[in-house]
Amino acid sequence: MNPDAGDSAKHADAVEQLSQCRDAIDDLDRRLLELLNERTRIVERIGNIKQSTSMPIYEPKREDEVFANIVRNNQGPLPHDAAKRVFERIIDEMRTVQRLRMLSRTKPSGVK
Repeated sequence: MNPDAGDSAKHADAVEQLSQCRDAIDDLDRRLLELLNERTRIVERIGNIKQSTSMPIYEPKREDEVFANIVRNNQGPLPHDAAKRVFERIIDEMRTVQRLRMLSRTKPSGVK
């Protein structure tokens, strides 16, 4: 067998495996996005409740509870500190969603 043919076959196999892995990641990304949007809808409900009762958006104790839950339930291979950083970013974005929704409901009509 020609050595180049073996390398070529290995390369073709690697390309196919990469394609399959990337397809799987694309599927997971779509599922993650669906879950993030579901989480956002719940956060919007929480924002409505907080606004109606004049509660603050930022609740450090609750965020600590979320992080503890994430670390406690993380089975890897994503390290705990990496999982926490991901959720820090998610929470930050959710806080922004709450703030923007609350602001949009308190503006007088006709103000953008």
